[in-house]
Amino acid sequence: MERIIEEIREDLSRRIALAADRLADRTLTEDPAYAALLGRAELRERIHHHLSEAVEGLMRSSRGLPVELAEARAIGELRAEQGLPLASLLRTYRRGGRLLWQSLTEAVAAHDRAALPRLLPGAAALWDVLDQMTDAVTESYHRAGAAQGDRERERRAALLDVLLDGADGPSAAVDAEAAAAQLGLPERGRFAVVVLASDGSGGHTVPTGSASAPRVLWRVRADGEIGLVELGHHPLESVRDLLAPLGVRAGVGPVVGAPADLVRAHRLAALALRTAPESEGPRTALLDERLPAALVAGQAELAGRLRHVVLGPVLALPAEDRRTLLTTLGTWLACRGSTTYAAQRLYCHRNTVSNRLRRLEQLTGRSLSDPRHVVELALAHSAVLQRAAAEPATRPAVPEQRVSPTPGGTARRSPRRPG
Repeated sequence: MERIIEEIREDLSRRIALAADRLADRTLTEDPAYAALLGRAELRERIHHHLSEAVEGLMRSSRGLPVELAEARAIGELRAEQGLPLASLLRTYRRGGRLLWQSLTEAVAAHDRAALPRLLPGAAALWDVLDQMTDAVTESYHRAGAAQGDRERERRAALLDVLLDGADGPSAAVDAEAAAAQLGLPERGRFAVVVLASDGSGGHTVPTGSASAPRVLWRVRADGEIGLVELGHHPLESVRDLLAPLGVRAGVGPVVGAPADLVRAHRLAALALRTAPESEGPRTALLDERLPAALVAGQAELAGRLRHVVLGPVLALPAEDRRTLLTTLGTWLACRGSTTYAAQRLYCHRNTVSNRLRRLEQLTGRSLSDPRHVVELALAHSAVLQRAAAEPATRPAVPEQRVSPTPGGTARRSPRRPG
């Protein structure tokens, strides 16, 4: 094979040059990706160099030497960084291989047609060389693409950190606007922040939104995931449906109108998470639906005083008595002050609930007919639940209620259905 190529080298070089011209013209005509990236002169030069490298690889292979692949690897990395689709690159490589074989056979035939049979064993060797070069291009392209993807993810994470955590100094607002623009977010709109609880699983398969759901940009951290939600025309409640398949506790902050307000939205979403129910059922807490509990969660020192001052005598009871009274109080609050419905949920007689509530009134010195006292008891009960959730090792046996606690001032001891 080496001897045949040496005999036709001058004619083969001329034919390879013509093949490079033809392939460059065809590529620029048929492939918009190449046309947007390279001019004809540069593309023609790269194709000519590739075909010449393939001939040299065939010569080295015939001498038992490895094919030089450094150039192919460099091209794969370069094209990945330039954003050329891999399909476009490989298509040009395949067409170049066919043109090279055509040029080789034509040059041999022009030199000595009788020598064509001697060329046939070299076909397998040539395609092996071309395969090695194509494999090198592909592997290098994938490596460069992966590295580029990592850099892009790091860049997006840094931009999200600016929006969610803020930047220092007087340029904070400008940084937020610039970060939002680079992430494709509008200057004005409807945004919210979601904070997912970390369950030690190493992350969740989080939704990114769809045409029928809000767009979500996720920031994954060691202590949990944070989602920046671009609501658009969707109501804030749609976030609950979006998160439902995850089955994890989540907090959702209020709607804000500008990227510069997302730091506050993030802080409030984290506060909302602290009020999210531990029980089964909906586990996504919207801040505006759990403001009393959020108020308690945001004031740890006052929450401690609230537990001690309002429910201290109850918490001092033996575990079983404590659990019974606190569960009864929580259920009564969840039933909006209806003793009848509380009894149904607790599977006991209405009089049993009334007796427990009277005992609770005696221990705490609070009357369940006084709206102010009901507010105190509701907040203190929320403080007990939040402390139990934060300290599972020492938590009292008080199950989380499965419905929202009663708003302050709605105490009612009538058997009427809660309205």
